[in-house]
Amino acid sequence: MARHDRNIVQTDKIDVTADPAEMPLASTPQKSRAKRIALMVLGFAVIGAALDFGYDYWTTGRFMVETDDAYVTADTTVISSRVQGYVVEVPVKQNDRVKAGDILVKLDDGDYRIALETAKEKVRTADQTIARIDAQITAAKASVEQARAMKAVAEAQLRAAQRNYERAEKLAQNSVTSQARLDEATETLETTTASLASAEATILNAEAQVGVLQAQKAEAQGTRHELELTVKQAQRDLDLTVLRAPADGTIGNLSIEIGDLVTPGANLAALVPLDSLYVEANFKETQMYDLALGADVHVTFDAIPGQTFKGKVTSMSPATGSVFSLLPADNATGNFTKIVQRVPVHIDIPRSAIETGHLRAGLSAVVEVDSRTGSNEGLAILAKAE
Repeated sequence: MARHDRNIVQTDKIDVTADPAEMPLASTPQKSRAKRIALMVLGFAVIGAALDFGYDYWTTGRFMVETDDAYVTADTTVISSRVQGYVVEVPVKQNDRVKAGDILVKLDDGDYRIALETAKEKVRTADQTIARIDAQITAAKASVEQARAMKAVAEAQLRAAQRNYERAEKLAQNSVTSQARLDEATETLETTTASLASAEATILNAEAQVGVLQAQKAEAQGTRHELELTVKQAQRDLDLTVLRAPADGTIGNLSIEIGDLVTPGANLAALVPLDSLYVEANFKETQMYDLALGADVHVTFDAIPGQTFKGKVTSMSPATGSVFSLLPADNATGNFTKIVQRVPVHIDIPRSAIETGHLRAGLSAVVEVDSRTGSNEGLAILAKAE
């Protein structure tokens, strides 16, 4: 082979010892093309998402009034005693679910039982007093009848004496009888007249006695009625030694133990009705113009992520939250700073949200009120509901 040919063959050979990084990359055009396609797809996706967001905002979002200053609320009942006593039994524990009428606390009722028995005994004594007065009234009425009978006898004797007197007077005028006989007839007439007056006085006295006894009976009956009220009060106090649940709910903030002395009005526990929860949202005063009763509300709870529930505006507070605070702000000062006020709005939530079992009073929520709904229609719905 010629030398010239050998050189040609050698130049066609690949140097296997050369650095790969210095070799030409044949796949670079294909990678650049794939990158451009990926960027184009990403761009179309971003544009689509922006268009979707814009459409959603234009058709729905701009009408939604939103606040995250919203909390799950319940009409919590504070359990307290109306009577004083030592705790002898606490059948419930913290976080127990109870039904209306279930026993929550029992107090020592010994003193109240004694008071009840004493009051009942006084009523029995009053009954005996009334029975005695009834017997006296019966006897007094009998005396009245007896006096009336004596009056009838006196009247009969008076008529007889009157006739005898008139007869004796005629005989005396005709000198047929003696003056002594006339005097005797006159005396008999005067005696019977006095007897009739005495009988009439006896009747008046007996009738007055009946009136006195009837007044005493009325007084005794009034006293008995007061004693009956005392019995009812004693029975009520005795019943109040057993504290019962006023409604269905869950016991919380239980702060008593057996042996504690309970005083009237002291907070013993709280009853939270988890079956009647609602949301109280505090909207800014600048948002209230767009809210109306009956408006539809989208509610999300931090405790139930990923789910949205539909509620309804049912009422609005007549004043801002600061008005009902313990220490309202005094704005009549020289260093006044304007702060946007908030108004509590009551929002009913569906049973489906409550039935999840994840809601508790005080949990956070985010609400969005659809300002296109409510108004007169909402008022009509609320009026029918009431």
